[in-house]
Amino acid sequence: MPYPIERKLVIAVASSALFDLSESHNIFTEQGVDAYRKFQEKNIDNSFPKGVAFPFIKRLLSLNKVFEQEPVEVVLLSRNSPETGLRAFRSIKQYGLNITRAAFFSGESPYEYLPAYNVSLFLSAEEQDVNNAIEAGYAAGRVLNTTVIDDDEDVELRLAFDFDGVIADDEAEIIYQESQDIGKYHAHEAKHSSEPLREGPLGDLLKKISYFQKLENKKMKKDSNYKRILKTAIVTARNAPSHERMIYTLKNMGVEVNQAFFLGGIEKSRVLNIMKPHMFFDDQMGHFEHIEKVPAVHIPFGIINRKIE
Repeated sequence: MPYPIERKLVIAVASSALFDLSESHNIFTEQGVDAYRKFQEKNIDNSFPKGVAFPFIKRLLSLNKVFEQEPVEVVLLSRNSPETGLRAFRSIKQYGLNITRAAFFSGESPYEYLPAYNVSLFLSAEEQDVNNAIEAGYAAGRVLNTTVIDDDEDVELRLAFDFDGVIADDEAEIIYQESQDIGKYHAHEAKHSSEPLREGPLGDLLKKISYFQKLENKKMKKDSNYKRILKTAIVTARNAPSHERMIYTLKNMGVEVNQAFFLGGIEKSRVLNIMKPHMFFDDQMGHFEHIEKVPAVHIPFGIINRKIE
């Protein structure tokens, strides 16, 4: 019997994140709502192209085929009206995605309703919707316009996370940004190495992903032919001696990751272009430079993003 939604890992995804709506958006902005509505009606049986979040969502939902309780739920939250949103639901069906719950807001932002669905992450291409969600204390990320590669032969789901401002809060980042002194930053982190940082916006998501990884480990022990789905990595600008506090924080959260890269200022693209994660989450826009064909999500949280404002 499936879990109730309170016990599930729930991802809320906007149509703009799940699908490539660039053609529809151009019609809406250039020709208006009536032309947009007619366009959707005319193309209702033509699936939207895959969007930035599609490979991530498809592979995450595959966990429901592994675990009988169907522990993962994806909810579609759309700025469309119910009428114009029909094409999105038709596309979901045609792609074979097990998404049955949705809400349509006729142009309004959906962020206020995230708690109603027990959401651990909200993904959207709408910058203001994501900013509103973050400011309200919800986990949210803006998918960036990056190339989508969805290899059906690749069943693994690889997730890469920045640490400060994403998994943990920005306490340490504040120390560096206010002083601009790397020595002072390292001294502070070394002094507090055994004190876990508070969770950041995606801390809850990583904890739930880590729980499923532990279940997969048990499954592999029972079935040598089982091929794991989830693989996680932390890709951080931290390096020694500030690495210890990160490791201690993850341990305190009960989280284990498969890989950790302490880059110390080296461009993150150098490892991400090799890893090819299906989603990379970071709070700094500068860290998305030079990455190739990696679905990218900006988390507009913390002092870095306040400074930009």
